[in-house]
Amino acid sequence: MATYWFKQRRFGYGATPVTWQGWVFVLVFLAIVLACMGVVMLAGSYNSPAGAIAALVVLLAAIVVMMVVGWRKTEGGWRWRWGGE
Repeated sequence: MATYWFKQRRFGYGATPVTWQGWVFVLVFLAIVLACMGVVMLAGSYNSPAGAIAALVVLLAAIVVMMVVGWRKTEGGWRWRWGGE
């Protein structure tokens, strides 16, 4: 039996965390996003484009991982919902 971390949203597209694993996953993702934003801002203040580019690559990788894991760990998959189910 598969353990799902997310459930389908009632309206719209996507999923909502329902287990502690899902919430931890979302919080780690948010921490990575905030860290990348901080690196980009610091790199901009020191005129260091290499640091900003590296942070943006890490951010893009985190987004891809978030989408793949979220899609695989959502019961019923992702699709647009109008709330009628």
